[in-house]
Amino acid sequence: MRLLEYATYDATGLAQLVNRREISAIELVQLAREAHDRINPTINAVVEFYDDAESVPGSDTGPFSGVPFLRKDMGTYEAGRLQEFGSRLFVGNRPTVDCYFIQRARAAGLRVLGRSTTPELGIGSSESALCGVTRNPWNLDRTTGGSTAGSAAAVAAGMVPIASGGDGGGSIRIPASFCGLVGLNPSRGRISTGPNEQDRAFGLSKNFVMCRTVRDMAAALDVFSGPHPGDPFIIVQPDRRYVSELSQPTGVLRIGVAMTPWGAVDIEPDVMQAVDSTARLLEEMGHTVIDIDAPFEVEDLCKIWFGLTSLSSGSLEISAQAMGRSLNAETVEPVTLKLNEYGKNLPLSYSREVHEALRIMRLQVGEALHSFDIVLTPTMPIVAFPHGIYNTTNPTISAEDFMKVTSALYSQVGVFNITGQPSVSLPLAQSADGLPIGVQIVSRFGEEAMLVRVARDLEEAIPWAGRRPPVFVGGPE
Repeated sequence: MRLLEYATYDATGLAQLVNRREISAIELVQLAREAHDRINPTINAVVEFYDDAESVPGSDTGPFSGVPFLRKDMGTYEAGRLQEFGSRLFVGNRPTVDCYFIQRARAAGLRVLGRSTTPELGIGSSESALCGVTRNPWNLDRTTGGSTAGSAAAVAAGMVPIASGGDGGGSIRIPASFCGLVGLNPSRGRISTGPNEQDRAFGLSKNFVMCRTVRDMAAALDVFSGPHPGDPFIIVQPDRRYVSELSQPTGVLRIGVAMTPWGAVDIEPDVMQAVDSTARLLEEMGHTVIDIDAPFEVEDLCKIWFGLTSLSSGSLEISAQAMGRSLNAETVEPVTLKLNEYGKNLPLSYSREVHEALRIMRLQVGEALHSFDIVLTPTMPIVAFPHGIYNTTNPTISAEDFMKVTSALYSQVGVFNITGQPSVSLPLAQSADGLPIGVQIVSRFGEEAMLVRVARDLEEAIPWAGRRPPVFVGGPE
């Protein structure tokens, strides 16, 4: 198999070749290594490609048998392998156990070949002092989005067909929108984050994957879904496998469409056109489409994210002590330091205020949207922006201003981490200058099956499989 042919397959397609013995898992690993060596110097998506990648474990059967896979350098972890969170503070950190996500990945046949880049502690966009700048294959001067920066760039460029991601405030859906990928944020409790990180970020943060097709998304839901002992959130399990939903009728839906900004950032005309065109298409399919206003105040959302980030950052001293290091400009980035200083001085009662704000936000959004089967919004109000903006490496920005800007920019994704609803970004359009535009589909809590069916309908109506970025494995660079 030639490199370009490898890069055009999705994960399901490669697994089918392996199961038919048309190619071996080792050959796919070798192709992934060749792809990495060819393209990673350009996009800087992978911080470590394992030296022993040809011998990593993985089931010989399963929906992803033999498929190359990358692990985001936070959220998912392997025993004995580095997990450094994109931070100099954690250089050399090696967990002692495999997380449940990795166990399930291997059981499904995925070969975990290395670690993809992430901004420091998952805060900010696609650059860090430790890993450098991860570049968008669609335009090397633009961000891939955070925090699943490396996985998104690697999948978009064809290095691997699928890679892990984590979404605590849009960190799967934002890179999916900026890089032309399918990015699902599952329901709270759908994917276990154990055993070491159960209830991470009060249940707002979930692990899942970056991929290029809806059938890979559905298959990955089947692989990674299901509770484990000690999980704090156990939700209703699906009636049938998610891949079976690909052949199920969608029915007639009541759809709410957001045609106005949900934050302080205006929606760019190309993005607005993408949402409008998608709404009109859904209407042509027989669904009822109704315009909706923002179901919350952006100031309230900003307070929540600033509070959550500050509470989390305020515990960095404990991590530093565990690593035998000090918190200073040599180990932590400027904005991270400022957030830590703010957080460690907060009173104990502040945690209660944040939790009460979360409760109120869930109630407000739930009441506003409960009558809709799905909600349609822009994933992001803008296309991928240039590097050097909204990053924790910027020494001139205050903690307050950093959180204010990012909360406003990411308002239409972060709110659904708070509510726990499943939401997916689909690459349904491109801007006038050729950059991907993601459109977000949100369903009721626990109804990923609905998202699979609607995403399938849109993929069939607006095929995106043939779109390739200028920087693509096996093609001209």
